[in-house]
Amino acid sequence: MGNIVRLPWPPRQLSPNARCDRRAISGVRKEYRSVCGWEAKAAKLEPGSHVVVKFCPPDARRRDVDNMLASIKSGLDGVASAIGQDDSEWQSHTLTRGPVEKGGAVYIELRGEIS
Repeated sequence: MGNIVRLPWPPRQLSPNARCDRRAISGVRKEYRSVCGWEAKAAKLEPGSHVVVKFCPPDARRRDVDNMLASIKSGLDGVASAIGQDDSEWQSHTLTRGPVEKGGAVYIELRGEIS
């Protein structure tokens, strides 16, 4: 299917709307980053300049795309670290919604050449 990795749906504590103390969620953030990094390595994801993010939520509740993106920030950091690419090299992002998927998932595709 190409240069795509399936990441787990982010824990609810990582949502910007969750009213959690930032120190209390540092472990959650660190764990999600690690899991996403391992998924990227397992998928043999390669660097790219354009990131396509497809959110497949675990249920049909309404969610803002910008909040979903904020929720996966640590996951994207883990992906970038795993593939040896600084995420500042990602020139553009496409954010899309996919269908509801049991347990939820976030699909990351990296496209394009690094300039």
